[in-house]
Amino acid sequence: MRWPKQRPPLPETYRTIYERHHVQNRTGAGAAVGIAQRLESWMHRKVANDVVKSGRGGATLEIGAGTLNQLPYEPNTSPYDVVEPFDALYGASAQRSRIRYRYRDIGDVPTANRYDRITSIATFEHVLDLPDMVRRATMLLNPQGVMRVAIPSEGEFLWGLAWRLTTGIEFRLRHRLDYGVMMRYEHVNTAAEIESVLRERFKTVAVSTFGLGRSLSLYQCLICSDPVR
Repeated sequence: MRWPKQRPPLPETYRTIYERHHVQNRTGAGAAVGIAQRLESWMHRKVANDVVKSGRGGATLEIGAGTLNQLPYEPNTSPYDVVEPFDALYGASAQRSRIRYRYRDIGDVPTANRYDRITSIATFEHVLDLPDMVRRATMLLNPQGVMRVAIPSEGEFLWGLAWRLTTGIEFRLRHRLDYGVMMRYEHVNTAAEIESVLRERFKTVAVSTFGLGRSLSLYQCLICSDPVR
């Protein structure tokens, strides 16, 4: 696999609706998107599971925080920093007061920072240079820290079937366009590629799935520990 990847060109008809669609997709606008978000709650709960069990989360950095919709699942996590470049998502969140620092890129996070937890929900499938981002994340993680990553099962049978029959149909009805073009532009990494990158940087990676194994799952959660420096 060659990194960084390149996104395929996005036709003009898609570019004109891109930001509006992105906001609608993350805020649950539309029946199919709303259903998808309810299913996505599995990812949020899995990432927050350690906090729920212990009653309190340590210093946390969330990569790709979007609308900050992970925070309601982690009411006792503090301090909480985020990486989120998209102003339209971050700026509309009522959870902003809980954020200590917001960074637009992981490269902006001071190298002196150390986190007990680094988390991410539905972000790693979008990252063009995933090995570099994961490498930077491991340098910010405390030696006993854990990275908790939840992703859609991109590249697997059930995931592909699910979006084609839900958000794909809704997108076509709304815009008269093929949602597959948008998905190929957005989801540049498969779940298998993401797992491979994480296994290169962590000695221990535990995988759980929302479904029957990887190919018949909608989402996966990878709990990564023992980083390779």
